[in-house]
Amino acid sequence: MMRDMDEFWVFGYGSLMWNPGFDYEVRSQARAFGFRRSLCVRSWVHRGTEQKPGLVLGLDRGGSCHGVAFRISPEHWLSTVDYLRERELVTKVYVERFVPVRLSGGSTVRALTYVVDRSHRQYAGAITVTEAADVVRDAIGRSGPNHVYVENTVAHLREMGIRDHWLEEVASRVAAFSPGVTAP
Repeated sequence: MMRDMDEFWVFGYGSLMWNPGFDYEVRSQARAFGFRRSLCVRSWVHRGTEQKPGLVLGLDRGGSCHGVAFRISPEHWLSTVDYLRERELVTKVYVERFVPVRLSGGSTVRALTYVVDRSHRQYAGAITVTEAADVVRDAIGRSGPNHVYVENTVAHLREMGIRDHWLEEVASRVAAFSPGVTAP
């Protein structure tokens, strides 16, 4: 997979952007075309259970997605892939892909990322803001309440200057109907 590569990049669109968990040489804001950030994965482990799933982000077809690309030094290529597979492929709802991403400086590189598998039973598909908020409001998994995941994601995206209006609206609706929850 990586023998023919001169450089190895990883594209993050969710928590990898601010919590990559691996060593990197370069970090650059980037944009993937043909894919969009979407709250489209039913979480059975970290933000929900199989009986009461939560929702987490996936990279789904269509549009474009602002995120972060990380260039990995050659001595960390294999350990980074091992780490990412352990982190991202827990229930096999994502497919490992190399996609072109445009870096903030204008150059385009191929980067490893994780795209949602639309044929997987955890794929939630296109849901409305109201449906998403109803799920997020009550789901809790191994890593805590689903609403905390969404609030944290929105807050980090804003800190990075990235707006995701749909996700922001989900967070706002959850906060509006949940005592003790604040909109980011």
